[in-house]
Amino acid sequence: MTAIACLRILVAGTAEAGRSIPVSQVEAAADLYLKHRWKAPRRYGAVAPLAFVLADTKAERLDPVEMQTLAIELEAGLFPGRPESEKGAGQVCLLTFEGDETAVLQFASLSQASLASLIAGRGYAGPPGHVQVITAEEIRAVPSAPSEAVIDETLQAALSQTAPAQGIPVARAAEPTAAVAVEATPAARPAPSAAAAKPAPIAEKPKPPPPPATGWWGLYHPPSESFVGAVIGLRADLLAPRPTEDAALLTRDLTCLNDAQAAFAHPAFQKGGDAGMLFAPFSFWNLTNPASQEAYKRRLSRYPLALQARLGATIYDTPREPSLGLLGQIRTFLQPHFAFIDLNITEPNFPVATLPGELATSITLSLPEDDLRARVEAIGQFASAQGAYRAKGVRQGVTGLRDPRELEACRAAGLRFVSGPAISDLMASPIGAAPAQGLPLKVA
Repeated sequence: MTAIACLRILVAGTAEAGRSIPVSQVEAAADLYLKHRWKAPRRYGAVAPLAFVLADTKAERLDPVEMQTLAIELEAGLFPGRPESEKGAGQVCLLTFEGDETAVLQFASLSQASLASLIAGRGYAGPPGHVQVITAEEIRAVPSAPSEAVIDETLQAALSQTAPAQGIPVARAAEPTAAVAVEATPAARPAPSAAAAKPAPIAEKPKPPPPPATGWWGLYHPPSESFVGAVIGLRADLLAPRPTEDAALLTRDLTCLNDAQAAFAHPAFQKGGDAGMLFAPFSFWNLTNPASQEAYKRRLSRYPLALQARLGATIYDTPREPSLGLLGQIRTFLQPHFAFIDLNITEPNFPVATLPGELATSITLSLPEDDLRARVEAIGQFASAQGAYRAKGVRQGVTGLRDPRELEACRAAGLRFVSGPAISDLMASPIGAAPAQGLPLKVA
């Protein structure tokens, strides 16, 4: 018994009244309300601008009165002292959609036009669910599916766009062709229109939606022959090398943080223990830049603190001899949101002996873009320092495995955490959020 819903927030009439309210201000007000009212074991998370996914494991339906309180408080907080003459300006309208997980997440990405259609009671062309329109003045259930009248109206509009222009005679199929112009003479007969001779254009089939920008690599534990978590990555990396510019890397990281947050709405993340560890990427150098830190901070402010114990940050482009002061600052920045701090390195002989153990929980070697022999040698060199890593209390991992022989080398060397194309495909959801029998695993 779990109620899962998407909450969409709309603010009406602000442009007409000359009161532009930033989206971030509305989101912050809603987040503050939910943080204090939507307490554990209930969960929530922002999945898109002005869109939150709510989950309550002890209810079958959301309480609309509770959501109406949110609408009232948002209006009071965003538009204090609003005069009666501007009552329509700044009205907060909430739409709640309750359905299965896929439908809820799809509702979070609906356009403003689709939301307006729902508010007007015309439905929308998406999965069915329980939809309510909630304002400070009313709570109103609206249909999610369009009525027959709306479907017929849409069909007529589509047909009118393909109908022939008026004034061009068109023969009906039920009548003989010769009967069309029994009175006309050849001299008086107008020339046939070239446009009328062409058949009506055939509507193109809708193109399938593009694949998501990100996916999840399984994090495999060879000693127990089991998967213990997942690492989010970008599909673009399967086709081309990772960019080097800080701005491009920041955009990639923020995309991963957004998509990772969307996975938190899955029930596997509400029960505890089913989803394992989840790792999100961060650029080492962007973590040292104040402007980039602010961008990271805005995304991380939406992460539920209840999941901190199972989340990890993997810091790529870590230099061979990083500044211990910078590492300390990075750890302080990330620790409120991530229990695991992983340094992603490219040098198998990383000087771990000089690293204070409390600055990282693990160090992961990214295998070089080289032949199999060089990659296996890098695994052996990295594994030869296991004594130093154990002395520091730091775990070792290897990522980017693409050949079963690399996995065997890791297994033989006693390395405990591995990931890459040789371990799993890039999956649409984390390990714990997908049925075991349906996973595209390479090893098991």
